[in-house]
Amino acid sequence: MEGTPLPGGQPIIEVKNLEHSYGNFKAVDGISFAVKEGEIFSFLGPNGAGKSTAINILITLLSLQKGEASVAGFDVTKDPQKVRESIGVVFQDITLDRDMTVEEILEFHGRLYNMPRDERRRRIDELLRLVQLEAKKDERTKNLSGGMKRRLEIARGLMTRPKVLFLDEPTLGLDPQTRMRMWDYIKGVNKEGTTIFLTTHYMDEADQLSDRISIIDHGKIIISGTSYGLKNMLGQDLIYLETSDNEAAIRILQGLASVRDVKSKTKGFVLMVNDDGTKVLPGIIDMLRDKGIDLFTINLKKPSMDDVFVFYTGKEFRDEPEGKPVYLTMRPGGH
Repeated sequence: MEGTPLPGGQPIIEVKNLEHSYGNFKAVDGISFAVKEGEIFSFLGPNGAGKSTAINILITLLSLQKGEASVAGFDVTKDPQKVRESIGVVFQDITLDRDMTVEEILEFHGRLYNMPRDERRRRIDELLRLVQLEAKKDERTKNLSGGMKRRLEIARGLMTRPKVLFLDEPTLGLDPQTRMRMWDYIKGVNKEGTTIFLTTHYMDEADQLSDRISIIDHGKIIISGTSYGLKNMLGQDLIYLETSDNEAAIRILQGLASVRDVKSKTKGFVLMVNDDGTKVLPGIIDMLRDKGIDLFTINLKKPSMDDVFVFYTGKEFRDEPEGKPVYLTMRPGGH
C-alpha cells in the first residue's frame, strides 16, 4: 500500500483485516472493504458498532493497530500527511468558531492550507453557492441554525478540493426536513467529483444516498452491496401476518414456491416472497382460512434497509428521542 498514483476507476480507499481495540474491547474486528473513486459509500450501523473508530483510523486521528489501510493511494501509517492532504472531514460534533463569520471560516481554512488569494476567493464563492449560504456570508456562526452549521462544515471540508470527504453522522440531531435538504447538498458535492465516505445509523439516509453500503455491527461487516441488491436479497415483497395460530400458519406457508423465507416476529411473522405480493396474498389468505386459521393483521410492503438489518443481524434498532439506537433482540419464535 505505497503512495502510488491512483488510476481512474480504482479503489480510492482500501482496508484489509483492520482491527482496533480499546483495552479488552474490540471496536473493529478484522474488517476488509474498498471504496471506489467517485462513489458515495456508507457504513451503516448503530452507535458503538465501530463506524467512528474505522473512520478515525482512515483520517489518521487514531493509530492503526493491526491490518492495512490506504486512502488516495497513501498508506495511513507510512504517509499520514499525504492522506490528510487528500481528504476533507466533517465530524459528528460541530467545530466552528462561534464568533467568526461564515466567510471568515472559509477564508481562514484556505489560508491554513496556503491557498493563493485568488483561488481562495473563487473557491469560497463556489462553495457558498453550493451549500446555499451566500446570503449568510457575513453572519456569525453562533447565529446559524443547526442545518446551516452542518452545511458550512461541509463547505469548509471542501475548500481544498479533497479527493475524499468523510462525513461522520452528518445529519445527527437535525430535523427530518433539514436532513433531506442535507442529502441534496451531499449529492451535489459528489457530482463535483468528490468521493464520499459516510457513516450513519439512519437507514433511510444510507438507502437514499449510497452507491454501496456496508452494514457493520459489533465491529464486524455483516453484508455489503448496493441498496437495491441488499433489499432484493429479501425478496420482491414482504408480507407481515398476525394469525390465530402463527406456528401452524408458518408450517403451511413456508413450503410454498413463492415464499423465499419466513421470520418470526413478536406477535406474528413475515413472509419474504419472490413474486408480486399483491398477487400472492389472496392465495395465502384463502389457504389459511381453509385450514381454520383466522387473520388478525395483514401488511404488505417493499423490503427496506431496516428489514435488511434485521434479517442479517437477527435484531432491530430504533432511535430513542436523543438519537441513541436501542436493540430489541429477536429470539426464535419471536418471544
